[in-house]
Amino acid sequence: MKIATILGTRPEIIKMAPIIDEISKRGIDQIILHTGQHYDKEMSDNFFKDLEIPTPDYNIQVGSGSHGKQTGLMMKGIEEVLMDEKPDIVLVQGDTNAVLAGALVASKLHIAIGHVEAGLRSFDMTMPEEVNRRAADVTSTMYFIPTEESAINLLAEGFSHKNLFITGNTVVDACFRHLEIAKKRGFEEESLAELDIENMDNILTLTMHRAENVDVKERVTNIIGALKELKDMNIVFPIHPRTKNTLENFGLFDELNDLEHVHIIKPLGYLDFLLLTSKSTLILTDSGGLQEEAITLNVPALTLRYNTERPETVTAGGNILVGSDKEVILENANRILDDEEFAEKMKNAPNPYGIGDSAKLTVDAIEDYYEKGLLNIEAPEDIMSLFTRKMASITEDITVSEFEENENSLIHMLFDGNEMRFPSDDLNLKGMMITYDRRE
Repeated sequence: MKIATILGTRPEIIKMAPIIDEISKRGIDQIILHTGQHYDKEMSDNFFKDLEIPTPDYNIQVGSGSHGKQTGLMMKGIEEVLMDEKPDIVLVQGDTNAVLAGALVASKLHIAIGHVEAGLRSFDMTMPEEVNRRAADVTSTMYFIPTEESAINLLAEGFSHKNLFITGNTVVDACFRHLEIAKKRGFEEESLAELDIENMDNILTLTMHRAENVDVKERVTNIIGALKELKDMNIVFPIHPRTKNTLENFGLFDELNDLEHVHIIKPLGYLDFLLLTSKSTLILTDSGGLQEEAITLNVPALTLRYNTERPETVTAGGNILVGSDKEVILENANRILDDEEFAEKMKNAPNPYGIGDSAKLTVDAIEDYYEKGLLNIEAPEDIMSLFTRKMASITEDITVSEFEENENSLIHMLFDGNEMRFPSDDLNLKGMMITYDRRE
């Protein structure tokens, strides 16, 4: 078996490192393709060395550009590699343009696709990430899903539960693995040493890069207004180059930089940033991945967005959506700082993303599919069977697998009277309302 992994950005490299490790440990043939979507050396290439994973076999170096141009160049480069390497499955992770390009190309070449971190939904189609993740899910063969809630998103869209694997999120594996590396190494960035992070109290780590925040002057002005008043916190802001340029264009950068309690530094290497995050009192972010890392590291998070594709972090109690509302940001940040009971509740929120065995579960499932021949994408040889879509209330003791076998059916949705449930094979259906397809 040969597995191809497509990477394009820092989060993909981070989250796929445990899976790449697991594949290597099992002696499975693999190739790693880097699209070069993040062309800044500090934001991509050095990660492979820092994270102790193999250098990519291919780097097609597409660099920056418009979504269409960037995706098109990626598709061209990825297609050339996949036609030459002929992997049995292509793994993509998340919701970047590299995910969209890799999934589209592999599907056209009839190569199985495994979507790691499938099923996330913000339900905001103005977000390019939402378009990318939905398109990838449409083309995939195997879905490696962080939570039951994300699995239910896919069930609601008509995907078969037979192809859905609730593995947890590799962000947990990655945090545990990489924090150990970071602790052994210590801070390497000079700016962090100068700030004396090890002895700093009340650290608020800030990240802000999404267009819906930094490109809208009213929103970013409100956020900066909140930062001005958080004088009891040491705000550490590794600023993205694009964010810095936008703030300068709005005439806001100097105003923020002049605040004594705000420490603006250049973007950090991942290990330095992970160590900074682990030492923080609070995370203020518009990043998706950082919401996951925060709850894994037991750090309360306030998310500068009005929706999130990680609602589980909010439901669990470790994350609060604050948008760009100055008063809401201040109210929650001050409560975390002043109310010890509230802060402890957020810190101890249960992690919805698992215990750190996602990589193992993912590769287990891939090997099982390969051995059963389920990775082969071939034209059907049988005439399509007809089916009828039905709803039923189940009163007998019967499991999902028993019902599907007896009724020659595929169950889609389950409702137990309180919430939607994932139809795992051994789940007892008694007392549940179900929808299913019955084959004729």
